[in-house]
Amino acid sequence: MSDYSIVRVGNEYIVQAGEKRILKVSSRRRAVKIMTLAADLLDQETIQQVEDAPSISRDARIVPDESELS
Repeated sequence: MSDYSIVRVGNEYIVQAGEKRILKVSSRRRAVKIMTLAADLLDQETIQQVEDAPSISRDARIVPDESELS
């Protein structure tokens, strides 16, 4: 979450990802909560992608016999 920041502009709070503004809310507490939930969802998605990725042991390649190559 180090790429995210919350900036106060007037009476509103802006959540930024790097230099890009992505969300505007009226409460800092709500901005922090939404930012934390979003980061948790991204972490879960990353974990799921890693678990679903094929592994070498599950995806052994079939090597043709020499007779099939002729």
